[in-house]
Amino acid sequence: MAVPTAAMGPGSMAHWCSVSSGPTRYMLGMQELFWGHSKTREFPAHSAKVHSVAWSCDGQRLASGSFDKTASVFLLEKDRLVKENNYCGHGDSVDQLCWHPSNPDLFVTASGDKTIRIWDVRTTKCITTVNTKGENINICWSPDGQTIAVGNKDDVVTFIDAKTHSLKAEEQFKFEVNEISWNNDNDMFFLTDGNGCINILSYPELKHVQSIKAHPSNCICIKFDPTGKYFATGSADALVSLWDVDELVCVRCFSRLCWPVRTLSFSHDGKMLASASEDHFIDIAEVETGDKLWQVKCESPTFTVAWHPKRPLLAFACDDKDGKCDSSRKAGTVKLFGLPNDS
Repeated sequence: MAVPTAAMGPGSMAHWCSVSSGPTRYMLGMQELFWGHSKTREFPAHSAKVHSVAWSCDGQRLASGSFDKTASVFLLEKDRLVKENNYCGHGDSVDQLCWHPSNPDLFVTASGDKTIRIWDVRTTKCITTVNTKGENINICWSPDGQTIAVGNKDDVVTFIDAKTHSLKAEEQFKFEVNEISWNNDNDMFFLTDGNGCINILSYPELKHVQSIKAHPSNCICIKFDPTGKYFATGSADALVSLWDVDELVCVRCFSRLCWPVRTLSFSHDGKMLASASEDHFIDIAEVETGDKLWQVKCESPTFTVAWHPKRPLLAFACDDKDGKCDSSRKAGTVKLFGLPNDS
């Protein structure tokens, strides 16, 4: 049985995991689906490792950002990805990208060249380049589509008007900022930090609301469930913790990974959570029980994962060259799990 959340303080969370009473109907249904749809295919995308993958809101396109200073966009056609275009212009690595939350034609890239670029897939051109103060490493688009937040290596987060491309606000933090995200209601802004904390600001006021000690070590990534019920964090302690959005308490944690958790993604229905690290597998958990639903085998560490917004398809990218001497293995591939075994 699960421990009641009221009995848990943030500090005790990292040592606790839920145990379910048995597989749920949802888990059995998804496992049955994956038994016939467990194929992973890889698609050439870049000339160097891929740092970030993300789906457009309608699920028709997948974008990837790479160390080769470019972004690529693929069309999803039945059971394969077909490269549509390559997007060049950055002078340094594209470390993260994301799509407009409701416009499937726009995406934005964050680069170490101290700029962000907004792109339109209809024209395949850069709409605008916004100069920032530092080397950018993370980026997110507000749920209402009006603001883009970008964080740099100096722990400065810049808020940019998505329409006018002008600076709305800029915040210098005194802690190591890792990943950033708005909540689904667009009224709070979350930052994970190097001290294992989740820092919460009001939005748009950007006033400190709360800091939660979520993990005993570096809190690396954060993702919100599309239904608005939960958010998850991943940490250097190799744990994934699941949090109730309204109560801001940890409801369970997942402990099947052995290395720092780099990346997280919720499925479109909010019922599956994919997490990955340097372990040579991606863990897929059932959110409501914490149980292992599936495991995706990888040959190297995984940098980024992203569930399709409508289907049980998982895009991901690995360090293709890690520990391998096989020169035939190409760097810079994007991978897609959940395809029919006979495809």
